[in-house]
Amino acid sequence: MSDIAPKALLFQQEHRPWPLPDSPWIMRQEWHDLLFAHWPLPAETVRPLVPPQLQLELAEGQAWVGVVPFEISNARLRALPAVPGTSGFLELNVRTYVSAGGKPGVYFFSLDAGSALAVLGARACYRLPYHEAVMARSRQAGWTHYSSRRRGGGAELRARYRASGDVFHAAPGSLDHFLTERYCLFSAGRKGRLWRVDIHHPPWPLQAAEAEFPLNTIAAASGITLPSSPPLLHYAAFQSVLIWPPTPVQQPRRVR
Repeated sequence: MSDIAPKALLFQQEHRPWPLPDSPWIMRQEWHDLLFAHWPLPAETVRPLVPPQLQLELAEGQAWVGVVPFEISNARLRALPAVPGTSGFLELNVRTYVSAGGKPGVYFFSLDAGSALAVLGARACYRLPYHEAVMARSRQAGWTHYSSRRRGGGAELRARYRASGDVFHAAPGSLDHFLTERYCLFSAGRKGRLWRVDIHHPPWPLQAAEAEFPLNTIAAASGITLPSSPPLLHYAAFQSVLIWPPTPVQQPRRVR
């Protein structure tokens, strides 16, 4: 699928839960061949792993942990050409769903990437827990085969997945919507300072999916034991994304 020009992306705002930021976006990316694999977990299991400044969001009475492998391409800063080694790479994240300041978003337990430069840049600029990994992806007979092994060991994923249904947009209020339609991410900096990164993209073109996980220790590396039950699966072939710089989240003052 072809890229969508930033101006065209900015015209598509009706689906957003809040208006676009007043400041200009600073980065664009294209995401390909995404698998959303989600497991429900008791809130008391996930809550200690999330910064206390963030509210853990629940759906169907459970916290949800997602494992999301995909490919990034055409990553570049606004008005600048692509930088070799950072414009295209594989990524794998482990995430849950939170809110702060009345805005629902994503909290990442870990992000593994196949680019050392991208890892350094994301850690420095976005305060995110990126790790360098050896990663590979191939396609065979309609299946995507994906592997990731974090440098230093202890966190691996081997999976294969494919779409198994027609494209749809998640209905507001549905579990599909809760797990995918998120327009910011949060990270905690030094001294507990909370940061928000706004993103923008069209509604997700989701499909039902099927997947197999011969090896999956990526969540366990963050102290998360995934249940043995099969995950809820979604696939998305493509997404164009705009990203804003981090902004501090105002924290309520404590009453002494």
